[in-house]
Amino acid sequence: MSSPLASAAGPIALVAGLAFAAADAARLLTADRSLDRLKMMRQPPFQVANALYWVVFIGLVLALVSVYFRSASRTGGLGAVGFCFALVGTLDMAGNMWFDGFAGPWIADVAPGAILAGGSGMLAIGGLSSYVLFALGWIVFGIAGWRSRMFPAWAGVAFIVAGFLGYNAGLPPYGIPIGLALAAVGWWIVRTGGRTAAQSERPA
Repeated sequence: MSSPLASAAGPIALVAGLAFAAADAARLLTADRSLDRLKMMRQPPFQVANALYWVVFIGLVLALVSVYFRSASRTGGLGAVGFCFALVGTLDMAGNMWFDGFAGPWIADVAPGAILAGGSGMLAIGGLSSYVLFALGWIVFGIAGWRSRMFPAWAGVAFIVAGFLGYNAGLPPYGIPIGLALAAVGWWIVRTGGRTAAQSERPA
């Protein structure tokens, strides 16, 4: 599919993937485990890192779209299924991370009891859905992208492994594998000059 996003899929995926991994690493470094949960949530560096993690989800979505657009006309229904699974899961988790990054600190200040009480009811259902759909989405994307030749087999395996680890992506450092897998695909696209996975794996 010819579009500016498709043409720039390599650089977009490379930069977005590295930014995503770096933001999750920042969350890990700013999480002071010597403090109780409420005090940690009130620390400005931790609040900034959590808010930034939501921001890089925007890049993750743009990278996913650009990588899919690059080969949408060749990957057929299987590629579309993988893309839709990953998109739904990523958007669901992005909503969860927006809550953690922006609503969480405010709740910790005005209603700390709500933080200590933990999630229940619809909140627990919504939170669980984001973990499950994010993991499942990237696992299916890895399998479908591999089988449809959207990217090479090694990239498919990387997304599958990152998807399994991504079930805990709400906590650092479990989002890093998704970022690194995406960055690796971006680097592959840049290095191969836009050849398809099928072309790159074809014997010389």
